Amino acid sequence: MTKKLITDLKMHYYSTTLMGVLKGVADFYGIDISDEWLFGGSGHAFLINIHEELCPSGPYCWNPETFYKLVKNLGIEIKYLGFYSSKSTLEERRNVEEILRKNIDEGVPCSLLNMENQLISGHDEIHFLVEQPWPKLDFPPSTIFSLEFETWRELKDEFHVSFFEFKKTEKACDEKVVQDSLIAALDIVRNPDNWRLEHYYVGLQAYDAWIEAVKRGFGTTHGNWWNGTVWKECRQMASSFFSEIASKYEDKISKEASKLSDRYMEVAMLLDKAREKELDDEEKIDILLKARKAEESCMCQIESLLMQFA
Repeated sequence: MTKKLITDLKMHYYSTTLMGVLKGVADFYGIDISDEWLFGGSGHAFLINIHEELCPSGPYCWNPETFYKLVKNLGIEIKYLGFYSSKSTLEERRNVEEILRKNIDEGVPCSLLNMENQLISGHDEIHFLVEQPWPKLDFPPSTIFSLEFETWRELKDEFHVSFFEFKKTEKACDEKVVQDSLIAALDIVRNPDNWRLEHYYVGLQAYDAWIEAVKRGFGTTHGNWWNGTVWKECRQMASSFFSEIASKYEDKISKEASKLSDRYMEVAMLLDKAREKELDDEEKIDILLKARKAEESCMCQIESLLMQFA
């Protein structure tokens, strides 16, 4: 059976599978970028998105418009190829399959988002070949290893899948990457409607929604653990991003960035505690309130840091 593979295209191991896809693409294109610069420069390090019932879909269902612009600063251009469901026609499936095959044949990475973000690394005569986000683990059962042409049978009877392509573009300078990402961090908190979808809450509103969901009995769910796991990872990366900024610059910029690194690590540690399903509700709420307060305090510090680049 004839196979066409994009060699050396592999996902990177992150809980945040979208970033695992992006790191795999960056490595494939030879874009020299650290994990923290990828998370921070794309703005994802500052994102938090919570469904009103603490559904585990929080990390996946938000408006990525600004995110795409920030990723372009890092040397990657993302093109959205559309959303498909079990109601999609055979013609619609064939059309997107043609685009995916053409991209793969030309060495252009693609991905899908069904239950998780996964790279599409090749195809043979009957299906696409799909990379695993966590290849050394036996879960989740929601990921797929292949996608059969036309039938998409691996997605079962009910599915909701989107496809994307990734092309290399010119990188922005470090100063623009930092400035644009910090502006996005402020926007997430101050203009959350720019990022949210219906029934989801972003920024400080996400903490409020999380607290309300805990009060309604959702604090012991898988969604509590998974949201906490992903957003903790993002705050850890925010901390490391500011450490990298501190190492690249001197004087006041370095000092301000170091302070923000410490602050975001504090938030990460609080979210690590809050994600535990067995934690008492009152204690969990108290931890989330502390995380919210800590994150809110970062906004003035980010504004101060931005002024140093003016």
